[in-house]
Amino acid sequence: MSDIFVHLLTPAPLLIVLVGAFAIATAQAGFATFGRALAALAPLMRARPDDDRDAARALLFRVEAIADLHGLARTDRLRARHPFVAQALNTLANAADVEHFSLWIGQAIADRRTRHQRVIAFWNACADAAPAMGMAGTIVGLIGMFAAMRDPAAIGPAMALALLTTLHGMILANMIAGPIANRLAGLSERELAWQAALADRMIAIARKENAPIRRPGMREVA
Repeated sequence: MSDIFVHLLTPAPLLIVLVGAFAIATAQAGFATFGRALAALAPLMRARPDDDRDAARALLFRVEAIADLHGLARTDRLRARHPFVAQALNTLANAADVEHFSLWIGQAIADRRTRHQRVIAFWNACADAAPAMGMAGTIVGLIGMFAAMRDPAAIGPAMALALLTTLHGMILANMIAGPIANRLAGLSERELAWQAALADRMIAIARKENAPIRRPGMREVA
């Protein structure tokens, strides 16, 4: 049994599938997206969009209370663990008026959606390319088999290459890249949903406090 696992980890078939699939996905998405796709693996399992949503909702009550008592310029003193929420609070406190803040947060969410979609597309491209690279390795192995028909000792390695590249292509597509893309898509949908709701609520709070946003020391002109 142990010999089987040793053969499964033979470098050549693995490299054909991995390098080929990643090269095709990178050619489609670009090197910048390749870096983001690898970076997305870090929060893949520890991301908690529902917890981030609940924390943002709780923070909004504090934002509204501070805005009512001291004005929106003081909202940047609140601390948020999520980078998007922290940036939104800082921008809300320093925006010239509600419309500027509304435009900024709408564009920020749109940019995040675009980045998410590119990373998801990268992993989907890997899932699509992996079986094709497996088939390419199979063809190379078969060619090696037919070329070595007179040498029985050389047939085995060529046959192993043919079979293992197909296997690795199936594993990469259906057990690695595909599930990663699907999980990232689900996380993205949930994250962008609560961020859009947060944006609507912050805009409503800003409108309630009147535009342009007042800062300490500013006088209202009659």
